[in-house]
Amino acid sequence: MNRIFVCNNLSKKYGRSMALRNVNMELEENVIYGLLGRNGAGKTTLLNIISGSIFADTGEIEVAGKLIGHGGIPRELCYVREKSYFYGNARVVEILEMASAFHENWDWDYARELMKTFHLDGNKKIKHLSRGMESTVGNIIGLASRAPLTIFDEPVLGLDVLMRERFYQALMNDYALYPRTILFSTHLIDEIATVAEKVYIMEAGKILLHEEVENLQARSHLLRGPSGYLDAFAQGKRVIYRESYGSGGGIAVLFDTITEQEKQEAVRSGISFDELSLQKLFAYLAEGGLDSDKG
Repeated sequence: MNRIFVCNNLSKKYGRSMALRNVNMELEENVIYGLLGRNGAGKTTLLNIISGSIFADTGEIEVAGKLIGHGGIPRELCYVREKSYFYGNARVVEILEMASAFHENWDWDYARELMKTFHLDGNKKIKHLSRGMESTVGNIIGLASRAPLTIFDEPVLGLDVLMRERFYQALMNDYALYPRTILFSTHLIDEIATVAEKVYIMEAGKILLHEEVENLQARSHLLRGPSGYLDAFAQGKRVIYRESYGSGGGIAVLFDTITEQEKQEAVRSGISFDELSLQKLFAYLAEGGLDSDKG
């Protein structure tokens, strides 16, 4: 597949603190990605560099074949920030008019449809909007821009469950008609698991893992059983979490491969297999699971 975005050896330092450490990332055309990481993991720094708000100390970023920092931000990019910096006295429709000038694929009919879907009054001033409605303005810009690369940073902050569901549904419906690359940066990990095809997991300014969501979930399990059998089964496998209780315990394993015969033998020895949610898997990985020794 063709790549819409590439960054190589991206690093950023604030004083003595390294915000990004030689980050390498590729985003393919027409794929939905999740960017997962705790506060301070480096996600916002990465997104701000991609958008041209700040500059990296080292490394290069390319969007649609154009280097960031050489000739301005490509029109192929739309970045919806977690916190907007809209002019407070401007009306919603005025903000949308300004945004439309920067995106050649902008669809006004779709923008108006989204305003109805989310019950957003176009004549209302930004300063009078709730936190959720302010997020909605940004989300409408991201959707109606139909930019080849659209980045959402925490897009559903302040939205209730119904409005979050409407946002994801609107996105998936429009993505089916107008495919493009979408990158979500969010802490609502299990929600993203239903829409993202691939994920990047960040911690301490580094990329811990990059994989298809379906494969990642298929490879990760929580095993429970007698400690001795668990220890024997864990040999040579990537264990990302352990817990003990009495003569038993549990381990979270990220399998490279596991045969049905291995699994059946483990079950016969009293070991049970449960799937891990993406939220749990992320938590274990962020605690250093990928640096743990095998077995």
